[in-house]
Order: sequence, then C-alpha cells, then structure tokens
Amino acid sequence: MKSGVVSPLIKEILKRRGVEGAASQQAFLHPDYAAAKHDPFLFPDMKQAVARIKKALKNRQKVTIYGDYDIDGMTATVILWESLRKFGLDVETYTPDRFTEGYGLNIEAIEQLAADGTKLIITVDNGTLSIKEIARAKELGVDVIVTDHHAPGDSLPDAIAVLNPKRQDSKYPFNDLAGCGMAFKLVQACQTELEGLPNGQEKWLLDLVALGTVCDIVGLIDENRANVYWGLEVLKKTRRVGLRALLAKAGVDQNNVTAETLGFVLGPRLNAAGRLETAEMALELFKTDDTFRALELAEKLDDLNRERRKVQEEIFVQASSQVVLDDPVAVVAGDDWHEGVIGIVASKIVEKFERPAFVMSKGSEFSKASGRSFGEFSMAKVIHHTADLLEKGGGHLAAGGLTIRTEHIEKWRAEVQNFYASLELADQRRFLYPDPDIELADFSAINIELVDELAGLEPFGNSNARPVFAFQPVLVMDRRVLGRDHNHVKYTFADTDGRKLSAIAFGAASKFTLEPYDDNGEQQRARILVELTKNEWNGRVNVESRLLRCDVVV
Repeated sequence: MKSGVVSPLIKEILKRRGVEGAASQQAFLHPDYAAAKHDPFLFPDMKQAVARIKKALKNRQKVTIYGDYDIDGMTATVILWESLRKFGLDVETYTPDRFTEGYGLNIEAIEQLAADGTKLIITVDNGTLSIKEIARAKELGVDVIVTDHHAPGDSLPDAIAVLNPKRQDSKYPFNDLAGCGMAFKLVQACQTELEGLPNGQEKWLLDLVALGTVCDIVGLIDENRANVYWGLEVLKKTRRVGLRALLAKAGVDQNNVTAETLGFVLGPRLNAAGRLETAEMALELFKTDDTFRALELAEKLDDLNRERRKVQEEIFVQASSQVVLDDPVAVVAGDDWHEGVIGIVASKIVEKFERPAFVMSKGSEFSKASGRSFGEFSMAKVIHHTADLLEKGGGHLAAGGLTIRTEHIEKWRAEVQNFYASLELADQRRFLYPDPDIELADFSAINIELVDELAGLEPFGNSNARPVFAFQPVLVMDRRVLGRDHNHVKYTFADTDGRKLSAIAFGAASKFTLEPYDDNGEQQRARILVELTKNEWNGRVNVESRLLRCDVVV
C-alpha cells in the first residue's frame, strides 16, 4: 500500500476500528516509532527506579533480574540483562521453575539471591502482588524494583519502585504494555541518565519487544503497534544468532516474518522449554553469541515442541472423551496430566465444545487446574465464588488457575455448574465468532490487490485482528474433506453472478458440515464469514480464504 493512497474499502475497515481521518489512518498504516514513544517518566516511581540503578552502578552492587518462564517474561529478562550490562552494571538473571516454584517471586529464591550477594532485584512481568516476598527482601537488605503489567491489588508492595501501567495513579497514556514493554520503558528512561546505550541503539531490542508483545496477546494498538511493526523489521536483520537459528530450524524465511510467525512459530518453540523442562534453555538461546550452541539449542527446542504437541494431543483426546455435553462448563481431570500443557488443552476444549473449560492434573492429594473462558463467564469470578473448596487460585476474565484437594473435585465441579446456571447468561456462543468488518453481497471486490492492501494493516493480533468479511447470500458449490485424518474441509462458494471463492477450515471438518444440496436436492445458500488470504501453488497466486462461520440462508 503506497503512502497516501488508501482504498475506500480499507478506509471503511479502519473507520470501523476507530481510526478515522486521513492523518490518523496514515499514522496507523505507517507507524512512527518516535512519535508513538511516550515519556517513560510519566510512570509513577520511574525517577526512583533510575536513581536506584545509578546507585547500583556507582557502588558496584550485584543486580539480579527476576524473570518468568513465559515468552513475555523471558524477552523482558533479556531486554534488561542486555541493556544493564551495556550501562556497566553487574547483572545476572533468575528464572523460577514452573513446576517447583510457580509464577512470581518466592521467599526461598529471594533468600538465596541475598545470600549470593544480590543487592537489587528487578522483577519483570511479575511482582505487583508480591507484598510478603518484597518485605522479606527488604529485611535482608535487598532493594526491589518491580516492572510488571498485571493489575495491582488493594495495596502496592514496599519496593523502591513499582512500574506498572495499570496503577490508578499512573499518568502514562497507554496502559496495555506487556511485561517486555515495561522493561523497555525502563531502558528508555535509563538512557537519559546513563552512558553505554546511545539514543536510537535501543531499537535493536525491538525484536524482543515484538516477540514478547505478540505472544502475551496484548493489544496491537498505540505504542505496541509501533513497537511490533518496527520490531518485525529489526527481526529481519536481527543480530541474535539464537533467533536466526530458530527461524532456520522452523523453515521460516527471515525476510518474511510476520506477527503470526512470532505467535505461531517462534512462540510455541520457545515456550516448550518452560512447559516440559526449563525456561533457562530458551533464555540461553536469546543470550548466546555462539552459532554452534544456538543451532544445538534450536534443535532441542524444536524437538521439545514436537514432544509438547504429542503430549498435548494425547491429553486432549482423553479430555474430550470426558466432556459432559449437558454441563455448561467442561470440567475434566486425568491422573498426572502434564501441568505444562493443560492450559493449551483447555483452550482446545473451548474451541471444540464451545463452552468454558477447566482441565485438571490429578495428584494423590492435590490437583492443579487451568481454565479458559470467553464472553461473560469470568474465570476469576468462578474461582472466587468456589474459593472455600480451593487451596489457592486466581485469574482474570478469560483464564485462571487453581489448586484443589483431589477429594473435593466432584463437589467443586457441581458448584461450578450451579454458579454458571445462577448467572442466567444468554447465548454465550456468539462471543466465539468475530463481528465482520465489512458486509458484501458478492465477490466482485475480491482480488489479489485487495489482499495485498489488507497486508498493510499488519501486524495482526489482539485489538487488530485480520479483517473479517461477511458475504450473503452465496451458493454452496462444493465441499471436500482433506488431510490424512480427514479433519480439514474446503468449500467452493459462488455469488449470484457466478464468481467463485475457495474457503478452507483447518481441523474443523466436523464443525462445518453444510453440503451443497439439501435432502430435497435444492442447492444450499449460506452466509459466510471469512478472512482473505493468498494461496500460491506451482507459481500461480490465487485468492483463498479461511472459513470462520457458515450458516444456511433460507
């Protein structure tokens, strides 16, 4: 899409997404890194954070970055580790183990870090709720700077600084930064008072910022959009041999990376380390400058990801067989199901059975569960409502986790169903389908040029999904089941003037069952929702689409 030239269709899509006026639309289509960058000192406590880091440098104090085992936490860790070293600090990293320590700060780790000489802990992607843990650090003479993006509780911990865009007293104009984005803001603030990372050179960190931002599914608008847009450009020429090795192992052309590459190719491979073994493996991949070690780690992560998919699929099959179709909430449990993948399985249960889901790994005494939801049914609220049966638990609207005594599972399951029924929620399935950006009566506007124009709206992700087109009525011309397991389906539709459009739905042959003709031999008409894509085969490029919904039109 050429600068300044925006087609009426693209203008309408942008308008429906709240981007109106030529200037705003050009700013959206061609993000300016500098213009989108807000002042980091608008965060409460940022001045105190920078002052404490300067003190650590002056007094040659040991600094430890306390990270997390997911992509957001890992990228945030490396962003600060790399930058603080350039500023001249003595800095190490610590990543808790998913299985033995769990998420966030823990007192045992703090005590060990203090014993090893750490005088300043900087958290990334955690810490806002760690009141007891940070109090213990203070008792041991260790200061803490929190960088986080999770919602604060009723009070903040007694830290040197709590850098969080969701603080009620924050004057920062954008509150949906990921953990890596918050770490990046601290780097930008330090640049104003410390030497070693000249202004502009921080852009080389944007590949990590983009990766963490996309994988944490925060909104790709405002500062996030600019960071991801330019982060993808940085990734195309990244200096990180680890990322280059991982892209090569995944068979991705480095010059053609997109946000979907980050979310669906790199993300799962990097996350596989923390899900099945230890996140330190992925962290080392980010840090290393040894090409042979990078290739070795990329190979290992690729193997782990294949193993993760195998374990996940085995659990999914077992879990699916347990779903009670009369229950509005799926609650399934299996002996020692791998805790690292039950959250993914819960998401797949939601997708297949179109209802909220909890997937439990049963132990002899205690069981752990991961839940996923949608629409108006809040994971946080159902966990809070049933708290008297739980050992611990928490979450937000769409996701949650809990620990329960195994003997209480059946009673808890009943309480969950009763709670759902008490809410009297209406037609929650509607929340599983996107609202179309454009409603069209035929396929006349669909061509390669339009698909190329739509690419100008990238990066796609949360708050900026691929545009969805609705067409009605269209004729169902053909339905074919594809794949070794017969789980994919491809349709051919035609409009009233005979123009055709192919649409495919991967892994959804059992969901899309509409045949070209009904029982009376009449050709069926449908309303369809699709995302437009390109299909390249044997040198030919055609418009294809991903089928999202297909409903009979009477």
